[in-house]
Amino acid sequence: MPSFDIVSEVDHHEVANAVDQANREVATRFDFKGTDSSFEVSESVITLKTESEFQLGQMLDMLYAKLAKRGIDLEAAEAGEPVIQAKSAIRQVTIREGIDTPLAKKIVKHLKGSKLKVQAAIQGDQVRVTGKKRDDLQQAIALVKEAEFEIPLQFTNFRD
Repeated sequence: MPSFDIVSEVDHHEVANAVDQANREVATRFDFKGTDSSFEVSESVITLKTESEFQLGQMLDMLYAKLAKRGIDLEAAEAGEPVIQAKSAIRQVTIREGIDTPLAKKIVKHLKGSKLKVQAAIQGDQVRVTGKKRDDLQQAIALVKEAEFEIPLQFTNFRD
C-alpha cells in the first residue's frame, strides 16, 4: 500500500555553517569592533551575545540572512525575548523540529476533512499517510502544502 511521511526536519550541519558564517561577519564588521559579540550553537538553540539591544537586532537580522542563504526555512527559527542587563544583551533563537501532537492532530483532521481516500496516523513526531492510489497521496501532499501550517513541512519516505 503506497504511503509517505510528513515530517519537520532541519539540517543541523547547515545551521552550524550559518552560525559560523555569522560569527565571521560579526568579527569583521566595523560597527561591532571592540564589542564581545558572538553566536553560539548548542543542540537546537542559538545564543546571540552582545552589548546593546540595537546590536542584538542587527545580529538577529544577520543570522536570519545566513540561515536563509543556507536553505533553512525561517519558520523553523523562533526568537525568544532579549535579556538586557548592564553591559550585556542576550537572545536565544530556538530551531524547532518535529511535529508536536496538537499540530499533528490538525494535519490529520485536515486530511480527513478533505474527503480524500487516504488514512493519516500520528507516529511520534511525524504523520504517516497511506492510501490505495498514488494519485490520492499526491493530492494529499498538495492539500497539506497549500494549508500553510506554522512550521515548515517536508514529505519523505514516499513508497509505492
